[in-house]
Amino acid sequence: MIPLFDYQRQWRERQSEIMDTIQRVLNSGQLILGAEGRAFEGAMANLIGMDHAVGVNSGTDALVLALRVLGVKPGDGVITVPNTAVPTAAAIRLCGARPVFVDVEPDTLLMDVEQLKKLNTQGCKAIIPVHLHGLMVDMDPLLAFARARGLAVIEDCAQALGSFYKGRPAGSFGAISCFSFYPTKNLGAYGDGGLCTTRDAGLAKALRQQRMYGFDETPIAQVDGLNSRLDELQAGILNLKLKYFDADMQKRQSLAQRYLEKLDGRRLQLPTRPAGRTHSWHIFAVRSPFRQELKEKLAARDIITGVHYATPLHRMPAYQDLGYEAGDLPVAEKAAAELLSLPLFPEFTHEEQDKVIDTLHEALPR
Repeated sequence: MIPLFDYQRQWRERQSEIMDTIQRVLNSGQLILGAEGRAFEGAMANLIGMDHAVGVNSGTDALVLALRVLGVKPGDGVITVPNTAVPTAAAIRLCGARPVFVDVEPDTLLMDVEQLKKLNTQGCKAIIPVHLHGLMVDMDPLLAFARARGLAVIEDCAQALGSFYKGRPAGSFGAISCFSFYPTKNLGAYGDGGLCTTRDAGLAKALRQQRMYGFDETPIAQVDGLNSRLDELQAGILNLKLKYFDADMQKRQSLAQRYLEKLDGRRLQLPTRPAGRTHSWHIFAVRSPFRQELKEKLAARDIITGVHYATPLHRMPAYQDLGYEAGDLPVAEKAAAELLSLPLFPEFTHEEQDKVIDTLHEALPR
């Protein structure tokens, strides 16, 4: 069986180091908000080139806390895209705010600034560009749009650690940027984990206050807060994995390049890579109107594939009250019916990849 993702391969390779890390954390006597978390926050701030990083419980909570400290209130509109994971919209709802969806570009499937210009942004407080699959949104025009309308920018970088736009890393553009360390991510924990980055010391302080019940330096709640802390075990594991991050990214780049070269010319729409952007290949998603047929042929050869995301958010029952209809966001809707995610992770072998490629060649002659 060729999996879409397999954390156990990495676990077997690094088991001794990981167990040493777990033992060190357990022997420290500090399981929450200790030295491991502080070290990881510092390392992530350096990696992204930001002044502050704040570890939290999950990528979802990172978005919730970012929205809260940026002043998003019940009834406010928050602009985002429909072709993203549910947590992007769920975080908006958890703040009592209203998701406002905008369609995406036909080639990149990222937030379309030209479509943004057609939106009525009255009542909107923030905008969440989602860097999809490892490719960053065209940030210069998006930031100009946001500045002109007084919108706070929150980068959703859950799929984009290791991505770059004009030489700057994902997470270095937003007032606050949000990361997930769900196990499948480019830097994955062995459970949930998240992080916010910012240049603003005041926002960083507010984020730390929010993640700890609204406490200040004393255990007295100054504001309504949450319990959302990155625990020391996950922080320790992530610290360990950071030393392998560059090598793992090189493997992703190499595997993606093999797909691009060996699948070129087939009746398959391959991922695009606009000039000035470095793809981090969290997901290698191809497009075909014959997705289900391809998925079944690959499955018959014991190759597991995925679909990210089969139903756009505006077509899900939870968001029907927003009033969107089928056809309102046609680019995202069409892509949702065609995208197929192929196996790609650092431990994926060339032999396995060749089996995937050969199966697609058989299914898709020139």
